[in-house]
Amino acid sequence: MSRAPGAHGDAPAGADAPSPGAGAAAPARPRPARGASFHEMWAELLPIGRDADSGGYRRHAWTGADAECRAWFRQQAEDRGLVHEVDRNGNQWAWLGDPAAGDAVVTGSHLDSVPDGGAFDGPLGVVSSFAALDELLGRGVRFTRPLAIVNFGDEEGARFGLACVGSRLTAGALTVEDAHRLTDGDGITLPRAMAAAGYDPEAIGPDPERLARIGAFVELHVEQGRALDLSGDPVGIASAIWPHGRWRFDFRGEANHAGTTRLADRRDPMLSYAETVLAARREAELAGAVATFGKIAVDPNGVNAIPSRVRGWLDSRAADQETLDTVVSGIEKAAREYADAHGVDLDVVRESFTPVVEFDHALRDELGRILGRDTGLTVPVLGTGAGHDAGILSGSIPTAMLFVRNPTGVSHSPAEFAAEDDCVAGVGALADVLEGLACR
Repeated sequence: MSRAPGAHGDAPAGADAPSPGAGAAAPARPRPARGASFHEMWAELLPIGRDADSGGYRRHAWTGADAECRAWFRQQAEDRGLVHEVDRNGNQWAWLGDPAAGDAVVTGSHLDSVPDGGAFDGPLGVVSSFAALDELLGRGVRFTRPLAIVNFGDEEGARFGLACVGSRLTAGALTVEDAHRLTDGDGITLPRAMAAAGYDPEAIGPDPERLARIGAFVELHVEQGRALDLSGDPVGIASAIWPHGRWRFDFRGEANHAGTTRLADRRDPMLSYAETVLAARREAELAGAVATFGKIAVDPNGVNAIPSRVRGWLDSRAADQETLDTVVSGIEKAAREYADAHGVDLDVVRESFTPVVEFDHALRDELGRILGRDTGLTVPVLGTGAGHDAGILSGSIPTAMLFVRNPTGVSHSPAEFAAEDDCVAGVGALADVLEGLACR
């Protein structure tokens, strides 16, 4: 079996630099900024994984598009003389300074996408990180702490149904056993997909030594909402991530002929599912939360067949745990009542859950001081209902987030957008933050 470059096994000839835990390469020396500009990098990345019909992106984990994105990341690192490595969980790192020195400042995000997702969710943070480093090198600053840019693998969970796999594994929030059980829609397991892409699935697991070397992680991300558009600010600071989770609802009825079976004789799970979708909207509205059935699988999935099973996935989020519990329990109660009424069996399984994440208050306040230092302006602080790698890592290291204005509020869609001026403002804000944290 081929082995992934990283903490386990030797890297093959011409592969990525080994991780510091397995014999670190000499740290890169700062050199004048010679990387591409933000606009040039954005233009290079834009075509990768883009579907010609939908205009959206299909950069799913361990696929050809994912490999192209990873090659792009590595090239950006090498163009700047940074040490590039891939850790045991498939996350990419580009280091300036000695990783083993500790107390490093890390920035970055992810490059994968949801099915037919937008261009900005994830990639904006990675491109902005390289562009911010270019700006700092152009300023001639002196780094007093190691700096790294990271691309976390499989953040969106589009292929295997679990978000933030790379960061969850690193933080120990996902066990190796559970990771090995992850399967995509074609029945391909995560280990098989990783092996096919040239990485060693037997190497995955918690990486506490790596996390111990990180003093702060700052993730820039396009806002997935309109709070900044409404306030008129190009950049904001995250306060917290709402608690959120994914639940699978399995409605099991009886397959039968769509044209010959009397309505009174049917055990149609689609009816129970449809009524549950409406119940989810109703419960969310009552609680001031959000709830969405965005994915469905139907068996046997024939036009002229009553389904034998309808499987739907619920995503629900709320500002606090009590509200979220109320919403999900209300949806499940309604679903069971509908199932009973139609003679349908129902199983509900919680597939993933992330409690409320309060970003490190000291680091968050420091970002506010840095960004308001020269202008005297107060940068808005806002919560979000979207999950991020920064949220997963917050239990292990100090984390913070910057948001860039999204005038439409649309995300996870080809219509996702951020204006050029706001993207540039985000790069400047991230550069200021990194200078304040890594050059003091």
